[in-house]
Amino acid sequence: MNDPCPWLPRVTEVHDVSITRRHGESKGWDFYLDALRYAQSQWVTGKPAQALLQLNKAWMADLRFDDSTMSLDSHPYRALVWILARASTQDCGYLGNPVRHFQHLASRMRGPRTEIRVWRAWVCFHLAERVLCPNEFPRDVRQIVREGIWIPHFQRARYEISKSGWASECRSNMMLDVVP
Repeated sequence: MNDPCPWLPRVTEVHDVSITRRHGESKGWDFYLDALRYAQSQWVTGKPAQALLQLNKAWMADLRFDDSTMSLDSHPYRALVWILARASTQDCGYLGNPVRHFQHLASRMRGPRTEIRVWRAWVCFHLAERVLCPNEFPRDVRQIVREGIWIPHFQRARYEISKSGWASECRSNMMLDVVP
């Protein structure tokens, strides 16, 4: 068991996929919070790679609120960095290669709100590269060459999210200064 991530909601039970599937096509606020709960559940049970997948799922949410109503006690970007830092230096369970994962996610994204989700995946890619040792967690150079992948700068991805992401997603502590 891993200590709970302070940037994700506390959980009192182990969750399974039903926590997010129960929302069906609705990807609103409840879905977002349940995806973060599922991420925490996966993390504390020693499954950091699965926790990252649930963070990906949380970023699928279609949250519509303005700055005056925005109340995010959980911070998925901070949670991402926190999990990466611990799982890469401690025995926390299987992590996989998050750099490669986010590269593939960004370059192969499908489904609703694809464009904003691609930009979020690129931000996560850059955060993973900043936290993780590049020799242990390299980019997929073969894919980059074979498919002619263009990797945008972190600042470009943040800018695109600021244009079409959630209210205050880039201005709040959700993304700024999250790398230790």
